[in-house]
Amino acid sequence: MTKLAELKKQWLKDPALKAEYEELGPEFQLIRDMIEARTRAGLTQAQLAERMGTRQAAIARLESGRVQPSLETLRRYARATGSRLTLSLEAEEPHP
Repeated sequence: MTKLAELKKQWLKDPALKAEYEELGPEFQLIRDMIEARTRAGLTQAQLAERMGTRQAAIARLESGRVQPSLETLRRYARATGSRLTLSLEAEEPHP
């Protein structure tokens, strides 16, 4: 196991930190999905930025999670990567 994985495992033993981490799960998944779509399309951040009419730095901010993209930005990102954007609302599972 890598040192980072060990550190994460240790941090997630803290219930408060674990709850915050799990709450951010969907955001982390969106970022992973975006990077995967760009990679699948064979694009660099600079190439994707050109397709979207923006700068590479803007793509880097999106993929780092430093900014929350608008729905329109997600649509443009999807089109530029040859992907289909899907959104859903799901019922939360009751907490014990």
